[in-house]
Amino acid sequence: MSIRGDIMDALPTPMHDEDAPHGGQMARSELDELLQKQRILLQGSQVLTAFLVILFFQQGFTKIDQGEKSIYLITFICALVSLILFAAPAAQHRLERPLRDRARFKREATHTLIAGLAPLSVALILVAKLIVGEVVDQRAGTSTAAGVGLILGVLWWALPLARKVKG
Repeated sequence: MSIRGDIMDALPTPMHDEDAPHGGQMARSELDELLQKQRILLQGSQVLTAFLVILFFQQGFTKIDQGEKSIYLITFICALVSLILFAAPAAQHRLERPLRDRARFKREATHTLIAGLAPLSVALILVAKLIVGEVVDQRAGTSTAAGVGLILGVLWWALPLARKVKG
């Protein structure tokens, strides 16, 4: 059974919800939306982590210098941490099933997913530096990493937070 199915099965139907007549359905759609976002982030961090694992076993890996190996290690750790954080809500739900407090679960899952964005952001910036630095040169790698950092900073962090503050 899918993660979405497990969570949705655990939710009460709208008839059992003490809120507004459609409160249960709204809570389900909000949770469904959260799970859609989780799937996207989880798959992205899985692919990045898999790429980094494969990269380590390539013959050319031994030829990169110690500085690049340090960047690789930080990138790998960040990718793993983001993967763990993005998978945490599904693991927690499986252990808590059935959900007794869906509002708390949604709130905590949202916080966990947001927390996972930080190490994923760092991993994406550093993997851009590693790849472009190896393919082109270190200066281009640093410039690309700065560009990726700027784009992530604006689209993933500054704009959403500004909208939230603005209300």
